[in-house]
Amino acid sequence: MGASCGSDNAGIEVGQASLADVVEVVDAPASVTAKAAATLTSPADGTVAQLLVEPGANVTAGQVLAVIDSPTAQARLTQAKQALDAAKRSSSGGGLGRGVDLSGVQRATDTAARQAFATARDAASKIVDPTIRDALLAHITAAEKEYAAASTAAAQAIQSVRRGLSAVGSALGALGTAQRLQAQQAYDLAKSTVDELTLRAPIAGVVQIGGTASSTSTPSLSDLLGGSLPGVDSTAVAGGGAQPPAGVSDAISAGAQVGAGTPVLTVVDVAELGLVAEVDETDVLLVEPGVTASVELDAATGARYDATVRSVDLLPTPSARGGVAYRVRLSLSGGEYGDGRAAPTPRPGMSAVAHLSVREASEAVAVPAAAVFTVDGQDSVWAVRGGRAERVAVTVGVAGQDLVQILSGLGAGDRIVIRGTDRVQAGTELP
Repeated sequence: MGASCGSDNAGIEVGQASLADVVEVVDAPASVTAKAAATLTSPADGTVAQLLVEPGANVTAGQVLAVIDSPTAQARLTQAKQALDAAKRSSSGGGLGRGVDLSGVQRATDTAARQAFATARDAASKIVDPTIRDALLAHITAAEKEYAAASTAAAQAIQSVRRGLSAVGSALGALGTAQRLQAQQAYDLAKSTVDELTLRAPIAGVVQIGGTASSTSTPSLSDLLGGSLPGVDSTAVAGGGAQPPAGVSDAISAGAQVGAGTPVLTVVDVAELGLVAEVDETDVLLVEPGVTASVELDAATGARYDATVRSVDLLPTPSARGGVAYRVRLSLSGGEYGDGRAAPTPRPGMSAVAHLSVREASEAVAVPAAAVFTVDGQDSVWAVRGGRAERVAVTVGVAGQDLVQILSGLGAGDRIVIRGTDRVQAGTELP
């Protein structure tokens, strides 16, 4: 409650401190996030032999979505199988004879190994998703090291034979081991590629046909999973590779030619929607798991959604506004309009504003926010005592948008200046 003063004190309004509930709110730009997403890409050059789903279809984990026909991959598998069978026959007694050129056999085996690893690395390097690409490259590196150890052992055995330190049989055995290992690894890589020609949904969700459309204005896959704003922690999974889409194109169809690493389908799990908010460093210490928020979407004007903070990033990220900010992840619940109508279900990537209720005080001594001013670093109010203004130092608690909690300096019912504090000085007569 407040009352305006007479003409001598125009613009000054007097009211009183009261008991009220005060809520401090931090506003943060945010974006709707999906629970998970996966982009399936072609593991080899070929054509889309079958496309078994339509855009927008709901699919289950493990469901076959498409089949790629790749004569090149099939031919590599056939060749690798023949080489593996030959290596096994050699180890069982045939193949390597006493008069064999040991060094020549080793050079040929090393060359075949280098070619197999180079082919595998070339395919892996076309995968855009860094997590999957790095995992595949690490697997290839481990296989290379394993073969290198076998090759070194064979070379040492051959040198021992040359120096007359051991029998030819030991060198033949070491070479056979290297040959079998190289052949098995080449076969495993080729078979893995052929197996991945059948694209299966790694997660349940909604399908989008196609892959990336070049665009810098639309959210990426990591964005839609909370990787950066605007958008949603990336858990992308892929068969043959993943590429984070900046938008989805529907150019892929049955019979279409694809290259190794070409995105074919994207599956998005929208069973649980969330938010990623960008909270300024000046406010982030007030935000913790469990804090509730009211959310507004640009796409649903007038609707309010409920959300709850799940986690707060420990490390900062560059703010879209040019400062330092921290990402806050929230779970998102249903919403409704002011008239009680249910609000529409958001889509991943939609822009939003999260109003985080970071602190609350019930039945607290409170004054209008405009009544509090600062002098020499001390929060103060103009109290009305004996009909005159007196500056009183106060301790502020929860600071809401309209009301401020007063921890000390005032009591409920005390009369204060609530508007026009800049027009008041000590001793100003007030009603």
